[in-house]
Amino acid sequence: MSMYMKDEFVSLLRSTGRTGVDAVIGYLEKSGFFDAPASVQRHLSRNGGLLEHSLNVCRVALKLREAMTVLKPGVEGRLPEDSVIIASLLHDVCKSNIYHKTTKYRKNVQGRWEPYEGYEVDYSRFPVGHGEKSVIMLLRLGLELTNDEIVAIRWHMSAWNLAFQSYEDKCNISAAAEGYPLLALIQAADGLAANMLESGINN
Repeated sequence: MSMYMKDEFVSLLRSTGRTGVDAVIGYLEKSGFFDAPASVQRHLSRNGGLLEHSLNVCRVALKLREAMTVLKPGVEGRLPEDSVIIASLLHDVCKSNIYHKTTKYRKNVQGRWEPYEGYEVDYSRFPVGHGEKSVIMLLRLGLELTNDEIVAIRWHMSAWNLAFQSYEDKCNISAAAEGYPLLALIQAADGLAANMLESGINN
């Protein structure tokens, strides 16, 4: 984990002046958020990857906000900077204590199995889903969240697992996409961060 990245994360979060933000920072420290990977084997599967991903999403989201308020000035009131920071930095807090280091095996260039350090995931502590878990955790910690922020964090995965969701969930996703521009912004920033900034694409 880079101390610079951690300092940037904490500074951005505190810049919102939001009630409960210090409790959230304290929890993230204790729960291992700053040392966790962003995924088991996809993007930034390494120590500090979750912190790096969260900052990447925030940087992209702020740039997108800047562009969208120029292209569509009327949307600026629905995209306050503090909301963009809160939703982007904290959309994945549910991942802070689900990854554990383990020994895995892979074939080397000679075709022989060799051990390497990887991660496994354990959802058993509080198995209530992804986005909704992040929202519940933040509210329990006393963080003041707007409806737009709750919707953006709750549905930031969009239709990634839509095949497994109920008709009601599909209707909620549709309504959220139509009525909450912050959701569209966070979804776009999350996807661009994971699939472009963190994918190794060079051209």
